[in-house]
Amino acid sequence: MKEITDGKVLTSRDGSVLTVTVNRPEVRNACDMETVRALHRVFVEFEADDSLNVAVLTGTAGNFCAGADLGELASGASIGFCWAGEDGGVTQTRPRKPLVAAVEGYAVAAGLALAVWCDLRVVSKTAVFGVFCRRFGGPMPNGATVRLPRIVGESRALHMMMTGRAVDADEAIRIGLADRLVDAGEALSAAQNLAHEMAAFPQMALRSDRWSVIDQWNYPEDEAIRLEIEGSRPTFHHQFQAGAGRFVDGIGRHGKFDE
Repeated sequence: MKEITDGKVLTSRDGSVLTVTVNRPEVRNACDMETVRALHRVFVEFEADDSLNVAVLTGTAGNFCAGADLGELASGASIGFCWAGEDGGVTQTRPRKPLVAAVEGYAVAAGLALAVWCDLRVVSKTAVFGVFCRRFGGPMPNGATVRLPRIVGESRALHMMMTGRAVDADEAIRIGLADRLVDAGEALSAAQNLAHEMAAFPQMALRSDRWSVIDQWNYPEDEAIRLEIEGSRPTFHHQFQAGAGRFVDGIGRHGKFDE
């Protein structure tokens, strides 16, 4: 995957980990349509690149993403454009590989949607989540009304959606919206370290289990379990038998991960 080092979306790679950065600091990384479509293209390429295992999504200059570009919306240019829509909307579907959000500062409105689109959220003490577009009559056609309640529960999601209130980093950890809390300025390095930990595992089993967790919402419990079993079958033949052999040979005993 070709690295992009200038423009509205930056990419860089370190081994099998891709870091994607929204780069519009003058508007706290609020995204216009061009930026959203660029994100969509980047993650399509990430999905197709067999040399990449995990992606980290972040924003530049101390903010994750302040949502949609309100200047563009006010002009009428992006009316009807949905971040979860088919016309280049980045949050419509999730890649088959893990995504980690590194959140500093604002992750609000559609920026909240980007954060909950990711599998995990590493946040600094500066992080602020919220449906700030509630003040201006903005809807959330970006996946957040579906994904947020699945993460924090319906009541908490409704509270955030209907009041538009700010949720700080401590509350985000408490309600399960965030997964790890770090000091200001450390979210990206912590998220990249986590990404490298996941990228080092055998990927077939990790991906099949991840996808079962995501996809099971679409099915009754018995059907979801059947699909879980079917999805795991190739892993036994291609990776798990050899992995079990390493354990028998004395590697990874007592929960050790560094062997």
